[in-house]
Amino acid sequence: MKIASFNINGIKARIALLLEYLEKSAPDIALLQEIKSIDEGFPRAPIEDLGYNVETHGQKSFNGVAILSKFPLEDVVRGLPEPQGDDQARWIEATVARRNNTAVRICNLYLPNGNPAPGPKYDYKLDWMRRLGARARDLIDSEQVALMAGDYNVIPSPVDAHDPEDWTTDALFLPETRSAWRRIENLGFTDAFRTLNREPMNYTFWDYQRGAWQKNDGIRIDHFLLTPQCADLLKDCQIDRHMRGETKPSDHVPIWIELDA
Repeated sequence: MKIASFNINGIKARIALLLEYLEKSAPDIALLQEIKSIDEGFPRAPIEDLGYNVETHGQKSFNGVAILSKFPLEDVVRGLPEPQGDDQARWIEATVARRNNTAVRICNLYLPNGNPAPGPKYDYKLDWMRRLGARARDLIDSEQVALMAGDYNVIPSPVDAHDPEDWTTDALFLPETRSAWRRIENLGFTDAFRTLNREPMNYTFWDYQRGAWQKNDGIRIDHFLLTPQCADLLKDCQIDRHMRGETKPSDHVPIWIELDA
């Protein structure tokens, strides 16, 4: 089973790019973040024509997440459990149950950026990570094959940035942010990419400004975290960095895993 995660940075602006990617890379499941579309406005038809089931948790002009799956999606949940009344569309999860094979709980997230920090946006980011941690603990305790993937807006360590010193005051790299990441990871999750690739200079995001792509001035902020039961099935994890050089690209590129499931 191949699962790709991609911050599309506006589905309507990049539907042609997405369709080309789905056709060429053929992931069984694609997790999209920052779709910037309400559910009713999401371009379902051309994606469904490629054989995908589509579930969305949308929001007008901002945020929004979606799961595209060639397999049926069961028990779809939108939004983290608490608090009630959080109107930012940043979380969707569902179970992919393959006949005569393993059921996988798929959680797709778009974690808040948090800038400027300090401030209310950073407070919201840290509280969202606390809520994420509570859901993560439930997944670990359930002992099921499960993963949490998406745009975490977290640079876990200095090796995940071309120039770490440029990020020391940024919400993506502040000590409190990285501590919150480690608390989640230390529950028992595996960072899929880092467990298979320890080399530096591997990024998933390059800013549109200052020639960042041309200089490879990037950061790794898109991640797959796997429960132990899911990590046991991990076969591969790669970053499709070539997508950043496409026409009208997102500032993120897809990252994908292959599971023996």
